[in-house]
Amino acid sequence: MALQFLPLYIDPGTGSMLFSLFIGIAAAATFGFRALFLKVKFLLSGGKKEGGSDSKTVSIVVFSDHKRYWNVFKPVCDEFENHGVKILYLTQSKDDPALSQDYKFVETEFIGEGNKGFAKLNFLHADIVLATTPGLDVYQWKRSKFVKTYVHIPHSVSDLAGYRMFGLDHYDVVLGTGINQLSSMRKIEELRPSIKQKEFFAAGCTYLDAMKKRLDESPNTQKKGEKIVLVAPSWGKSSILSKFGDEFLNALKNTGYKVIVRPHPQSVVSEQHILKPLQEKYACFEWNYDNDNFEVLKNADIMITDFSGVMFDYALVFDRPFIYADTNFDKSPYDIDWLEEPLWEMQILGKIGVQLKREDFSGIKSIIDKTIESTELEAARNRIRDEAWENRGKASSEVYRILMDILEKQS
Repeated sequence: MALQFLPLYIDPGTGSMLFSLFIGIAAAATFGFRALFLKVKFLLSGGKKEGGSDSKTVSIVVFSDHKRYWNVFKPVCDEFENHGVKILYLTQSKDDPALSQDYKFVETEFIGEGNKGFAKLNFLHADIVLATTPGLDVYQWKRSKFVKTYVHIPHSVSDLAGYRMFGLDHYDVVLGTGINQLSSMRKIEELRPSIKQKEFFAAGCTYLDAMKKRLDESPNTQKKGEKIVLVAPSWGKSSILSKFGDEFLNALKNTGYKVIVRPHPQSVVSEQHILKPLQEKYACFEWNYDNDNFEVLKNADIMITDFSGVMFDYALVFDRPFIYADTNFDKSPYDIDWLEEPLWEMQILGKIGVQLKREDFSGIKSIIDKTIESTELEAARNRIRDEAWENRGKASSEVYRILMDILEKQS
């Protein structure tokens, strides 16, 4: 009887684990052979040390896993360029705007998408790596033995415990946007004695600084009389499109207002089974996928979201109220699941926004109108702005100062 072979299927999680195992074995072999080579070279040279890992070391590396984070890193790169200090910017997007910048001191390089890029990062030689990517040393991206300090810079003023589980455990330093991001991080560190306590600096928010400056310098293009409703959800099973998609969008359609739907970038990658049918059914809406969200935020009269950090971009920079959907946030995939209290943003949402419950969908037009006209939320926005967005207008210079201080202490 002929042998029959069943097709082999490896799920994404197992594939990631196998890739990590392969990287670990490859790294161990590389380090072993390299150490042996250097030892032999040392003996053959009569004991004279030549080169070594430091000969390839870059002082400061900025890593971006997607072009959408250029708004976080551009102010930082500009700051180093203005000071005439060389840094290396590595990106996993071949069309990252950084690659077309006319820099003299900031070197930019596309390192490949996905595992190809991570494989290079896992053997990187650098004194400091600055990144906004959570999950260091958890999945494919491993700490390189040739990197001294890993520094995390958030891409939102939201609670950092909103990252997927173990998101910041293996970073050395966190450059928070404000003091609101410190408490939950410290509590999680206490609950995980195997990880060391990270240095924390309330450096500010580089991209909010740049967005505010851009707003101050741009003309007012809002059309009077035409109300524009921006739907800006997060992604995952607790997002507004996942939980209430058709029912929610149909209620918006009945308002007669212009509706712009801007799906979360990760939703575009992993939730096409949700997005595609909705986009086909609600082709009357504008579906926005621009890498730069400035114009769509600027022109919207009101935003409807769930727990996406973009609500703070809208409220703190453009100083407008928003509506947030009650989606019964499932915290189990996130670091906040280790803590008893809810995410910081969940605690303050009712102060700067208006909640939308499922039973309110039929009256959503009235809720939109009242929220746009409300003046009661402005004082609360000012308080939150002071708490979550420190060093306003000076974040990039503060990031530069901190990184240079770290570099000096290493020498």
